[in-house]
Amino acid sequence: MSVVQPPTLDQRLATRVRPIGRGPVMFQRWSDLLFLHWEWDAADLQSRLPAGLHVDTFNGKAWLGVVPFFMERIRPRFMPALPWISWFMELNVRTYVHDDEGRPGVWFFSLDCDQPLAVWTARTFFHLPYQHATMGGKRDQGAVQYHCRRRGQAEAAVYQYAQASPTREATPGSLEFFLVERYFLFANTPNGIRTGQVHHAPYQIATPQLGAWSAAPLQWDDWAAPTRPPDHVLGSVGVDVEVFALEASR
Repeated sequence: MSVVQPPTLDQRLATRVRPIGRGPVMFQRWSDLLFLHWEWDAADLQSRLPAGLHVDTFNGKAWLGVVPFFMERIRPRFMPALPWISWFMELNVRTYVHDDEGRPGVWFFSLDCDQPLAVWTARTFFHLPYQHATMGGKRDQGAVQYHCRRRGQAEAAVYQYAQASPTREATPGSLEFFLVERYFLFANTPNGIRTGQVHHAPYQIATPQLGAWSAAPLQWDDWAAPTRPPDHVLGSVGVDVEVFALEASR
């Protein structure tokens, strides 16, 4: 069996180019993101991926992440953002993958959300494993707090941190770049693997002062909870995002 090579740096950089000849189907802003990552066994991750996708690694190491953030000004193309619908919260459990052609992207094991319409839309049109949850958050002069409890779960996951400055772009080829600069997602649809592309300016990142954290979302997805704090922590004030329609994986 042939070995599928991981993406080159040029392939990773190419994903940041805005699609040509296609218009976005949606606009949104991702704000006050907290990226928590644990080193994870690559074979364990691979066992839960569909055929055609491969665990992406950095210096031979695979990663499993929890990312809570605020979704803002969500709107389809040609429509305005609407109060009570276009602002909500999200928390995703994710790893990093590539396809046979070397396109790097994100694989979501789950996405918790407190907006029922967003859950329905993402499940229906993007075939993503969104989950209903009760969520909330506070932001005050750089101090950020989130809490999330998935429907059917007794335990709430709580996160607290303070945004740090100055911020920077991730250096291409660095671990930070590997973890945050992702512009493709993969979804397992009834018609096979589909890819979705997003476009935004590179993240402005910094290492925040982390207070409360939780691995509960990993347990909700049937992972063994790590007994240590996250191995890697980053924060970003956010980016404005263009979302493009799913396409068949080539």
